[in-house]
Amino acid sequence: MKKLLFICFMMLSITSCSVDDSEDFHSEILPIKSVDIPDEFVLGSVYPITVTYIRPAGCYAFFDFYYTRDLNQRTVAVINTVYPNKNCGVDVESDVEATFNFKVTNNGTYVFKFWQGKDESGTDLYYIVEVPVVEQSEKVTP
Repeated sequence: MKKLLFICFMMLSITSCSVDDSEDFHSEILPIKSVDIPDEFVLGSVYPITVTYIRPAGCYAFFDFYYTRDLNQRTVAVINTVYPNKNCGVDVESDVEATFNFKVTNNGTYVFKFWQGKDESGTDLYYIVEVPVVEQSEKVTP
């Protein structure tokens, strides 16, 4: 009896699942066009860093940042979710902004590498920004 119940349960589970192409999606890393980042940091502070990237069409939606760190070096890219089978309106490129907060935890200079795509030979291109960490008393306020 238990075996029959198990088989019925498995058959019901398998037949209740369906794959709908309209829910198909994938992720895509998009190049960063420009960056708004401070000229200097103060240890222990948190700073918003805003990037502008080109969204190729309406079926692209911001998902997250690709973000790696190695000592004081950070590599950043934008990840979008793409819904290829949805009717998302006009397929027009548009500039989109996305922001992440960065907490300064080390002294020295931070090196940010913002991914800007690939060249003709497939080599990654980066917009590199170096931001020094200064003492609180050195921070110049406009």
